[in-house]
Amino acid sequence: MASNAAVGLGEGGRNELSIPRWLYVATGGAAVGASALLAGFVTDRRLISAIHTYHQNWLFSNSHLQRIHICGAVAGGTLFIYALFRGLRGPSLPAINAAIIVVFAGFRAGITMVTYLIGNAWSILSPISFLRRHDHDGVFVYPQRLGRWPAVSGILFLIWIETVSEITTSPRTLAAGLFGYLMFTLTGGGLFGFQNWFNNVDPVTVFFHAYARFAPFTRDRTQLKLSFPGMRLVTASEPTATQTDDPLVSGYDDVALVILLVWELTFSGFVTTTVGAQMLQPLVSGSIPAPVVYGGVLLIGFSVFFLAFVFAGRVACARLRSTRDSSTLIIAFAPSLLAVAVGYHLAHYAGFLISLSPSIANVITTPLTPASNPVVLTLPRWFAGINIVCILAGHVLAIWVAHSIAYCLFSSRLQAIRSQYPFVAVMVFYTAISLWLISLPTASPPGVA
Repeated sequence: MASNAAVGLGEGGRNELSIPRWLYVATGGAAVGASALLAGFVTDRRLISAIHTYHQNWLFSNSHLQRIHICGAVAGGTLFIYALFRGLRGPSLPAINAAIIVVFAGFRAGITMVTYLIGNAWSILSPISFLRRHDHDGVFVYPQRLGRWPAVSGILFLIWIETVSEITTSPRTLAAGLFGYLMFTLTGGGLFGFQNWFNNVDPVTVFFHAYARFAPFTRDRTQLKLSFPGMRLVTASEPTATQTDDPLVSGYDDVALVILLVWELTFSGFVTTTVGAQMLQPLVSGSIPAPVVYGGVLLIGFSVFFLAFVFAGRVACARLRSTRDSSTLIIAFAPSLLAVAVGYHLAHYAGFLISLSPSIANVITTPLTPASNPVVLTLPRWFAGINIVCILAGHVLAIWVAHSIAYCLFSSRLQAIRSQYPFVAVMVFYTAISLWLISLPTASPPGVA
């Protein structure tokens, strides 16, 4: 699968498509564009509102919630200690080391999927999340003007480390990274207060919190709420007085966060394909160090994705006769991209998780006895079609979310429809890139371990 973790744990190949690649990519982009045109025919506001506001509630007592959090924190703490121990004292072969399997197959792939398909599993499994409920003011006041930019920078740093270091192949390097993350979180939370730290700075918590907004299940202190997957992104764009959720996107820092979730999977796919390796090989073979090359590609690509979305917002504002400025449109439509990120993640990691499911089962059943001959499942050729379906489904759902957001923003049907076109064009651009990447054979990133 097109991910650094997958390449680190086991090499895989992919047969090239039998149809021309340009036709395959163009057809996928056209499908997304056509879905936008079809969504434009749905103009009944009551129907649109009924879909994204539909929910079912169940009573959920505080005692049950407390028990779940206690059990989750114990399980998460045990997994953290276990991964740290096996990283230091386990076998050096990454394919059988429990730390590598737990962190990358279990959390990077599995828990992330649980988070956006069911609910925020990290808030339950995080071994230090209970500190949020015993928060203090901290030694220093967190500068609110920074927003979530520190978390965005932290996610970029983790992606860069995952790419250029041996953290996906060296258990001891991974153990050092886990211990460093724990010390960083405890120190930062102690200095600025754990509530501010988890909301704005901690990259892992912010990462899972963003994905959890796609999930159908959410809860408050007394109720468990079920809605359609992705529909909470509509209400997240413009919170109302009765909304209990915090807004997912309230500034350009949150816009950058959502776009980064899309870009980081695109970046991982690019550097682990043969075309990406061929383009980067001359650079890493020259006088430029490989970490600098990958860092530059990571930042430049992220800037292109971010500026493309900002440009779409300005074009939409220029096309409309409305009192809403471009910043309002950019912030309002940004949550729809989370559906794109979900489709990307499923396409990148579903096969990876299935292939390593025997290893995950072995870690659970025999935690101290690694398999001498690990089993890795080989995926059938038709599974590549599921990856395509995941990407297209994510984009189509993003189109509907954007359509619903537009009708929440504008009273005029014509303005609501016209406001979506520039953002749809950007989504088609994202679609073409992602479909092109998953059609390429995989390769190890050049110049790194």
